Amino acid sequence: MAKKRIKKETPENLSEIIINSIQEKKGKHIVSLDLRKLDHAVSDHFIVCSGNSTTQVLAIADFIQDEVFLATGTKPWHKEGMLNAEWVLLDYVNVVVHIFQETTREFYKIEKLWADAEIKEIEAID
Repeated sequence: MAKKRIKKETPENLSEIIINSIQEKKGKHIVSLDLRKLDHAVSDHFIVCSGNSTTQVLAIADFIQDEVFLATGTKPWHKEGMLNAEWVLLDYVNVVVHIFQETTREFYKIEKLWADAEIKEIEAID
């Protein structure tokens, strides 16, 4: 089996790998927030998506980590939420991934907290 070529780690490259991974695992309501033009932003990009269950949320998170590591050799700097899988956060410093269960996402409305960001909706693959 041929190994994937290791790509240079840039925020755009990471975002592309992450979004493709989410689509592969059937994540829903995928949104990319570009925070670079905002003062006091904690990262360059947020990527937000939803899963239908704890199993799907964890599958998305695990697959993202595997694919990013395979492509770039990078592991998340920090991760949270893997135990209850209501809201999993994967922090790659310049790109932060938020994987929610639908009800938790509706409660926190993270996109509205960062409404000044450039927001791009990404098509989910069914």
